[in-house]
Amino acid sequence: MYASREDIGYDFGDDSKVGSKPIKPNPNIDGGWAWMIVLSSFFVHILIMGSQMALGILNMEWLEEFNQSRGLTAWVSSLSMGITLIVGPFIGLFISTCGCRTTAILGGILNALGWILSASASNVHYLFLTFGVTAGIGSGMVYLPAVVMVGQYFQKRRALAQGLSTTGTGFGAFLMTALLKYLCTEFGWRNAMFIQGAISLNLCVCGALMRPLSPKDLREKYVVRSDGDENRAKALSHSTETIKSNGVLGEEPEKKQEAATEEVLGSVQHTEIGGKSGSGRSMYGLRLFKTVSQLTITVRKGFALWYSSYFGAASLFTNRVFVAFIIWALFAYSSFVIPFIHLPEIVKQYNLSRQDNVFPLTSIIAIVHIFGKVILGIISDLPCISTWNVFLIANFTLVTCILTLPLMQTYVGLAVVCALIGFSSGYFSLMPVVTEDLVGTKHLANAYGIIICANGISALFGPPFAGWIYDITQKYDFSFYIAGLLYMVGIVFLLIQPCIQKEQPREKSTEEAQV
Repeated sequence: MYASREDIGYDFGDDSKVGSKPIKPNPNIDGGWAWMIVLSSFFVHILIMGSQMALGILNMEWLEEFNQSRGLTAWVSSLSMGITLIVGPFIGLFISTCGCRTTAILGGILNALGWILSASASNVHYLFLTFGVTAGIGSGMVYLPAVVMVGQYFQKRRALAQGLSTTGTGFGAFLMTALLKYLCTEFGWRNAMFIQGAISLNLCVCGALMRPLSPKDLREKYVVRSDGDENRAKALSHSTETIKSNGVLGEEPEKKQEAATEEVLGSVQHTEIGGKSGSGRSMYGLRLFKTVSQLTITVRKGFALWYSSYFGAASLFTNRVFVAFIIWALFAYSSFVIPFIHLPEIVKQYNLSRQDNVFPLTSIIAIVHIFGKVILGIISDLPCISTWNVFLIANFTLVTCILTLPLMQTYVGLAVVCALIGFSSGYFSLMPVVTEDLVGTKHLANAYGIIICANGISALFGPPFAGWIYDITQKYDFSFYIAGLLYMVGIVFLLIQPCIQKEQPREKSTEEAQV
């Protein structure tokens, strides 16, 4: 069980979680259809994140085909990875307006189209548009709904559910690496991308499985205990108090406006029933007006929630711990992505291709990554364990491995470090849990959209930066050293901000005692 609001000293003003007890739970919460959501999210991670982790195979094919520098060619993979995550905040708007199911189905079609169009690429710049941008946006439209839906369907076993669903990344990296190697060898990289595009259409099936919960189920997921309000209020910082007083997102005016609109729609429906003797053209006009009005209400409500989360009184950016989380995300993800993109080239330089062909190092990361996500998820769900502490320990382990990797020049040494990278990077399954505990279920889609956007920026610039450093020094060593040091800076921000948040209430109480 994760006690971040007490441990970190922060309350976002979303009383739906803290000090609450579940009543009359929907049978699909923590069971039933919830496990179908986990299965859907699992296949999404296989087809999207797994495929992206296997792009090192295609990167070598593109280097030979187009004869461009490593830095420029790496932009194709990093654009796809980066845009998948960078579009998170905008996908949050789609989710607020259209729902997770519709967003995911449209994203599946767009992702498949990007793969298929890339099969006819004539140069690297063509791949920037088709694979980097088109497939990247499509991937983002499926990935965020897959994560959000798991968070909505689970209450008690969120870390385990997220861990199981995100193991698809490890399975996908292992399976897609072998699949793309086979397809490129047998049919060439162009036909391989065309076939992969056809496979990606299965994302639409995954999206169709994302059955939305009713608003009533979401409201009843948690019920607030009124006796905990006074104790929680004492622990709030000044910024949090502002959020709590002003962060109702304008619910009362919105309810009044919604009631007025429903009254208009009701009168339209009454006219529609009572005016059956009227002309068919006027009846069609009334139905069209009703449909447009309902669509307008949905879009305005979705946009209002999205806008208030970023720019309103309840802006997520007023949460200092969450801002530190964003800064960490800006540096962290590139340290995980760089090995996947450049390890095949490093293995070739060290003359370890024979051993790597038997058991690729990227496959070692992928397989151990699966166990890391599940084990870390199980540990985090234990009552005596803080998810925040597990998250930090895993980060320290990963950054140590990144700094150590350039020192290893034998296959066994690289395999050991890659195994540790795979296990410690299992903390990715904890990111949605940490985010939800920081901001609440209501703001999860928008908050996690910001986090993966920061991850996307990291993934966008990480691999090209590593390739650029190699073009200058003819070594990958400095690429890993610099990436590791930047990663350490992000971890320091995670350590500092919670301490500051804890000290603020103490200082305030001391001042009040003196008065």
